[in-house]
Amino acid sequence: MYVFENPVLQRELLSNLRQTRAFLLLFAYIALLGFIVLLAWPQEQRLDMVQAAAGGRLVNLFFLGQYVLVSLLAPSFAAGAITGEKERKSYEMLMASPLRPGAIVLGKVFASLVPLGLLMICSLPIVMLCLPLGGVSPYEVFAAYFAMISAVCLFGMISLWASSFFRRTSASLVVSYLLILPLALVGVFMWNQLSQLGGARLLVAVTVVPITCLMLSFLLWIAACRRLLVSADLGSEGKEVVDLETEAQEAIGLYLKRDEFPDRLFAPPKRTTFLDDRTNPIYDKEMRSEIFSQGTLMLRLVIQVSMLLALPIMAVCLYIHRIWAPWYISYVLLFNMLVGPVFSAGSVTSERERQTLDLLLTTLVTPSQMLWGKLLSGLRVSSVLTSFLLWPVLLACVMPVGYWGSLSTMLGYLLIVVLTCVTTAVTALFCSTIFQKTSTSLTTTYLVTVSLFTGPVAIGFFADTFFPSSQGATVVQFCGMLSPFAATFALPLEIHDEVQGGVALPLFFGFIAWSAVWNSTLFVLMTRLFEARWRVSQ
Repeated sequence: MYVFENPVLQRELLSNLRQTRAFLLLFAYIALLGFIVLLAWPQEQRLDMVQAAAGGRLVNLFFLGQYVLVSLLAPSFAAGAITGEKERKSYEMLMASPLRPGAIVLGKVFASLVPLGLLMICSLPIVMLCLPLGGVSPYEVFAAYFAMISAVCLFGMISLWASSFFRRTSASLVVSYLLILPLALVGVFMWNQLSQLGGARLLVAVTVVPITCLMLSFLLWIAACRRLLVSADLGSEGKEVVDLETEAQEAIGLYLKRDEFPDRLFAPPKRTTFLDDRTNPIYDKEMRSEIFSQGTLMLRLVIQVSMLLALPIMAVCLYIHRIWAPWYISYVLLFNMLVGPVFSAGSVTSERERQTLDLLLTTLVTPSQMLWGKLLSGLRVSSVLTSFLLWPVLLACVMPVGYWGSLSTMLGYLLIVVLTCVTTAVTALFCSTIFQKTSTSLTTTYLVTVSLFTGPVAIGFFADTFFPSSQGATVVQFCGMLSPFAATFALPLEIHDEVQGGVALPLFFGFIAWSAVWNSTLFVLMTRLFEARWRVSQ
């Protein structure tokens, strides 16, 4: 009942593995890894097998790249396992079945991990081609795969645990990423730090990592099963009943007071008076009712997790090693890249899912008012949450800790963060306009923003590592204008005769120009789409 005769597992596997996107994802994944290995393949006619640094560097890059990819893919497979049942209005029927909660959770997590397991196993022939280059043994390959599979199982269980606590896939997805990304970065750091120890790294990879991941996964499995045993109140069609006042009283840790500062900046109280004639009704509806209609659990967790992670990063990067300030700005950008799309990716798709978009388009509200209202509401919430992480930067500029001579650079950091907030919100709203489902819109937004923001940085690192003196490495550097991370590190920062970054002001101004063109183009396209649909409705 738990594995071999589990109907949940059988149904999920049949529906997931037979879809066209499963084959397309497998092809794209293997093609990408194979293309990276082909580009990084040593160009020398003769290789020194005694000092096979090229082979070891290539295999190490292959494993780290695959580890990061599957870590990013794990939430997209598992974060909607239970919330998808709630969104499809089948959660109530599933809970009424004779299946035990343990069987349901186990079936969901196995069905989510099988596609990821296929991706990792199918990549094994590629890494076997790298073994003749030397620098790595088959035992290291086995240890790396064993540790990677164990970590991915833990990441899938984290995503499923988050899925059991939320009502929307978007909320489960963003909380999963906030919890998984720090763990993934810790794994990359440990793998690099243990690279010189040889046998010790193998021992850690085959013993410590799997045992730790197994124990944490078991605890999360128990927590998810208990969550299903004590289900929330269900109304018609499996919709959960949300009472914000009761939720605030039962909240552990942070709770929101929507009528007090600063909570009212991103969660204003519900309106009890009539709207003013000059008020945008779409903006008011989104801010006061729509965004927080499913409760504030996700918002509270996001604030608490982000601040908990920000404290050590802030202490090290802004006050202890002040020359590392760009790394803290990168953390703020990464936070907005994860959280910003959540409040805009469902702006239009939620209207489609509730079948109210046609009714909205027949009102006297113009398409520009609809778009501005939905854009500003999502941008307001994401920018206020991001600003909570920026106050240490402003405090560091005021305090005599060495930033007074680089105030122009600190202002440049703030401008980069502002443009990133706008870019993520506009991109998410555009994806919400052209897609039918919120989950598809959010996943596509993440794919686009990750490609734009981190793609140029990854390509630049790859070019500097394997082609440091080639003409292509110089060309790749100019692609950094697409990335706020590259623009952040391009600004010069001087602290007590220590210099971070370079005087690459063209890259910084190129990012500003690119952001303006990108956001303007997407907003014009959205307006045209809405106007065309609006005229047809009239």
